[in-house]
Amino acid sequence: MPPKDIIFCGTPEFAVPSLRALLERPQDFKVNLVITQPDEPVGRKQVLTPPPVKIFAEAHRLPFIQPENINDEAISYKLQAISCDVLVTVAYGQILSPALLALPRLGAVNVHPSLLPRWRGASPVQHAILAGDSETGVTVQMMVQALDAGPVLAQERIPLSPDEAAERLSALLAEMGGKLLVETLTKPFVPAAQEESKATFCRKLSRANGEVNPAEMTAEEIHRRVRALTPWPGVTAPFGGERVKILKTALVAEPEALEIPCKDGRTLFVLSVQSPGRKPMSGKAWLRGHAK
Repeated sequence: MPPKDIIFCGTPEFAVPSLRALLERPQDFKVNLVITQPDEPVGRKQVLTPPPVKIFAEAHRLPFIQPENINDEAISYKLQAISCDVLVTVAYGQILSPALLALPRLGAVNVHPSLLPRWRGASPVQHAILAGDSETGVTVQMMVQALDAGPVLAQERIPLSPDEAAERLSALLAEMGGKLLVETLTKPFVPAAQEESKATFCRKLSRANGEVNPAEMTAEEIHRRVRALTPWPGVTAPFGGERVKILKTALVAEPEALEIPCKDGRTLFVLSVQSPGRKPMSGKAWLRGHAK
């Protein structure tokens, strides 16, 4: 059987393992085109920076495009000339039109880092931590016009540690997603409808999500936010007359921790903080620097 022709849509680091997994199976898949988002200005100096999927595509000499709008008629016309059995999306960042979803011979497939129908939307990894979920995982689903509502093709579950952080969890789920994707695409599709009554949703995160106040929140709430929202959008709290970024916390005493009483009477142990314009330091070092 000849390899399946693939058009791959993805943008951030999370999408790279899935693209890599497809390339590592040349007997099963041929990636005919990579579609990713345009380069964006990054950092204080707003340096124009390519997305990780573009960097990977260039390094592996894959053809790629970066349309401002993937649903533009000119793009759709171009894609019609490219052989496509499966269109794969992984954290691409644009909603595909019905015309594009109908383009591939076998269908459009998405890799999503949650156990759908739980946490449909833009920030499932962070929301699983924020909600204190006991497990999470990845889902490979058929794409439909509604957000993350397509039939499930495969899922893999993992327990969620009470001290898991979003950055590590995202990397783990990205690797899991790549493996599950290639396993799913090498078998006949057996779609299973999602249970709509169990659907939960999560929005794109903003800096406002990271604003915390120990006088108004429990130690557990703040600890979850630090684990979920570091490095982006980051967590800040009012300490010593300034708004300080909290980088790492614990719920048990640790050396060099800054002890912060919270609304519920428990102590939050702040292990690492960063004042505006300063380098990160331990909680105790920050306290020594602000002692009067």
